[in-house]
Amino acid sequence: MADGVGGGQIKRPRYDPDRLLEVAVQQFIHRGYEATSMAQLAKAAGLGKSSIYHHFPSKEAILHRALSRALDALFAVLEEEGARLGPPAARLEHLLRRTVEVLVLELPYVTLLLRVRGNSKTELWALERRRHFDRRVAELVAATASTGVLRQGLDPGLGARLLLGMVNSISEWYRPGGPLSAADLARVAASVGLHGISGQRGPAPPGPPAR
Repeated sequence: MADGVGGGQIKRPRYDPDRLLEVAVQQFIHRGYEATSMAQLAKAAGLGKSSIYHHFPSKEAILHRALSRALDALFAVLEEEGARLGPPAARLEHLLRRTVEVLVLELPYVTLLLRVRGNSKTELWALERRRHFDRRVAELVAATASTGVLRQGLDPGLGARLLLGMVNSISEWYRPGGPLSAADLARVAASVGLHGISGQRGPAPPGPPAR
């Protein structure tokens, strides 16, 4: 390490894999994955490239870890009791609400997932897992439709795409720390999604925050 003023040493920040992952994901979102080099990641982290290679063997390994974090969180929702048990409409409402909450909790990672285009082996793998998740949602939409709750003639695949499109769009405008909490956002999104395609009136969204 280089000597600092007065003969002291300039200490580089110490990073664990999770912190490095945060920095890398920020860079991937800002620059684009393909346009981000390991040298740029090292500079953003204030580390030498060798320090990054100590934790990750390649840039694609970093991408795989980041996308896995988003995908694992989404698939975990499918295994929750609320998504597996009970009437289909209640399960679909739970799935929508919890998907929004996961998106907010893992916002940078889900944002990165939504931007992959299949230009690498890891991206193709992530896209296939996303399609599998979408199919599971479509199956639940179909099950809900079979109970007569949804609009007659609604294609389950189209319904799933519309619902997930609404949820995914949140990543483009939602900023943590604003007046709308993650729980309120999830509740409103699920209500609008379900009642918007059923024609029934759902609960009113929350009013503006108190001043």
